[in-house]
Amino acid sequence: MINYLLSENLKYRRTFSRKLIVLSPMFFILYSFFTLSNLGSQNNYFITLIFNWWPLLFMPVGSALLCSLSDAKERKSGNYRGLRTLNINAAVMWFSKIVIIAYYMFLASVILVAIVFLAGVWMPSNSAPFLQISAASLTIWVTSIGLIPVYLFFSTWMGTAAAMGISVAGMVTGIMMSTESSWIMIPWSWGLRLMCPIIGVHPNGTTLPANDPLLNSSVIPMGIMISLVFFVVMSLLTAIWFSKREAR
Repeated sequence: MINYLLSENLKYRRTFSRKLIVLSPMFFILYSFFTLSNLGSQNNYFITLIFNWWPLLFMPVGSALLCSLSDAKERKSGNYRGLRTLNINAAVMWFSKIVIIAYYMFLASVILVAIVFLAGVWMPSNSAPFLQISAASLTIWVTSIGLIPVYLFFSTWMGTAAAMGISVAGMVTGIMMSTESSWIMIPWSWGLRLMCPIIGVHPNGTTLPANDPLLNSSVIPMGIMISLVFFVVMSLLTAIWFSKREAR
C-alpha cells in the first residue's frame, strides 16, 4: 500500500492540484477581508465568514475538482490500460487515490487554520481561538472525505462534467437541508450543520443568536460518526466497482 501511495503522490508533482490546496485557503481569506472591509469591523465575523464558506464551497466543489483532475491525468496517460498488463491491484490503486486526495484536502485545511490564526493575531478585533478553528477545520474535513469516492466514481465513469455537476447539485441541496430534521441524510449538509454549534454560524452565513436550537452540540458526535461510516462504505463500494470495471 505504501508504494501505491508514494506512486499516486508523485503524479501530483508540478500539477494544479498542489497549487489548489494553497490558493483555496488564500482565496477565502482574501474574500473575507474584502467582505469585512465593506461591512465594517465586526468582532469575530471574520471566523464566521471563513467557516461558512469553507464547507459550503471548497469542500464540495474543491474536492470534486481534485477528483476530476486526478481522473483527467489518468485519462491522458492511458486511461488505466496499464492495469491489464501490469501486476497492479486495482482496488488498492483506487484506495490510494482516495487517501492522497483526502491528504491534500487535509493539508488545505491545515493551511486555512494557520492563515486564519495569523490573521486573527494581525486583526485583534477578529481574534481566532486556535482550538476552536482547529476543531472546526478538522470537523469539516472529516465530514467531507466521504464525498471523495463519490466524486472519483462519477469522474471515472462519466467524466469531469458529471462530478462537478453532482458537487454543485449537492452543494445546493446541502444548503437547503442543513437546518432540517433530515439533514443527516444529505452528506453535503454535514459540514454546514456541524458548524452551527462549533462556530455559531447559520448555514445562510448569519451569526446564530443565543439559545438557538441549532447550537445544540449533540449533533457533533453523530455527524462525525456517520461521516466516517459513509467514507468507509463508499470507498469499499467504489473500489469493488473499479476492480470489476478494470477486470473487463
